[in-house]
Amino acid sequence: MVARVRAGLGAALLVWLGTAGGAEAFTAYVTNEKANTVSVIDTTTLAVTGTWKVGRRPRGVTLSKDDKELFVCASDDDRIDVLDTATGKVVRSLRSGPDPEQFILDQSGNPLYVANEDDSQVTIIDIEKNKVLAEVPVGVEPEGMGLSPDGKILVNTSETTNMAHFIDTKTFEVIDNVLVDARPRFAEFSTDGKLLWVSAEVGGTVSIIDTGTRKVIRKISFKIPGVTDEQIQPVGVRLTKDGAKAFVALGPANRVAVIDAKTYEVQKYLPVGQRVWQLAFTPDEKQLWTTNGTSNDVSVIDVEALKVVKSIPVGLLPWGVTISKK
Repeated sequence: MVARVRAGLGAALLVWLGTAGGAEAFTAYVTNEKANTVSVIDTTTLAVTGTWKVGRRPRGVTLSKDDKELFVCASDDDRIDVLDTATGKVVRSLRSGPDPEQFILDQSGNPLYVANEDDSQVTIIDIEKNKVLAEVPVGVEPEGMGLSPDGKILVNTSETTNMAHFIDTKTFEVIDNVLVDARPRFAEFSTDGKLLWVSAEVGGTVSIIDTGTRKVIRKISFKIPGVTDEQIQPVGVRLTKDGAKAFVALGPANRVAVIDAKTYEVQKYLPVGQRVWQLAFTPDEKQLWTTNGTSNDVSVIDVEALKVVKSIPVGLLPWGVTISKK
């Protein structure tokens, strides 16, 4: 059975590569939580081109606006490592606060908004001066970080308090709290900023929040034949720029759900690796990449065909993924 699956993936990859000659080349960066490394992968050849050492327990990962620097949450070292993407070397570290897990960079490229899991706060860092601008108290175990398209509202999700906290990026004050289902892990704004999608790992749902009223207007649940409800644990969420589709990583269900983002109906479940966690599009949205924690690989999904075209081995317990803009 495994041989047939691998053969099928191989054939799909050959077809896909044959039709993707005009695709742009990007670079994917994957944090490996137990290996203390970042895997560097060419999105055209789908081959690992480098493995970079970073601090302990790397999780959240993002790029500077010019792609010249890679930011990595070194959670067990209570810092953010900054790597030169030309050399793969750590060139400096930022004062993150305790146990940074996820973060998001302001549209201007500065500051960086960081969720500190162990002390129930969001830290705002000036990355040029390595200076803490503010510490915002939020719920217990903050994790997910979303930023509105206009940059005015930051949202943090707290895993234990089960809330999405709305933060004004001018005043650095919490202006509202929205209750969602148990253990919210990720927050993603729609391109027009009118909706916020929040995944709930233990609740097994995704809440759709109207950002104008800050009310939950819809909850999406998932049913997969042969998979128990306990295995369906939504984590990473990504929306296409045109607002047509949403993709949700379902953790130990080993699937990515494809959702019609207008009707909120689940269209398809795509089998990927084990304990699928985070997701990232290539900038042209032709590929969606997934990190699969317990199978120690990433899956590459052809977004148009809605098919997995390749599984790529990386380091131990891949957690986060980000992809260059050029």
